[in-house]
Amino acid sequence: MEVKHVVCAVILDGGRIFATQRGYGEFKDGWEFPGGKIEVGESAEQAIVREIREELDTVVEPIRLLDTVEKDYPSFHLSMQCFLCRVKSGHLKLLEHEAARWLDKQHLYNVAWLPADLDLVRSKVAGLLTDSGEVR
Repeated sequence: MEVKHVVCAVILDGGRIFATQRGYGEFKDGWEFPGGKIEVGESAEQAIVREIREELDTVVEPIRLLDTVEKDYPSFHLSMQCFLCRVKSGHLKLLEHEAARWLDKQHLYNVAWLPADLDLVRSKVAGLLTDSGEVR
């Protein structure tokens, strides 16, 4: 089975996380954390900075690795390194996604997350956010 090595950015701002809706491909319309494939010769941190610049015209700063999600899909295995990030410069302009939302703890499950991203929400992201809007 093919293994896809990807990165995603959990972008935090004021007790909310940024979610994007895919506008293309097999998983069109599903919700995810933005990111993409790690290119040959590139570190995961370099990949997340490049991917967010390409997808959202924004520079992010990876704060720390939150988790690596391993997920089997019917035609491939996904290995997704997930970074907690903050916006360094830019305004999160949608260049590839069809929609985006800032979600607080009360609204984390109001979108149809893709399976690997849902695993991350349940295992790590929900625990980062508090009811008062603080970040742990």
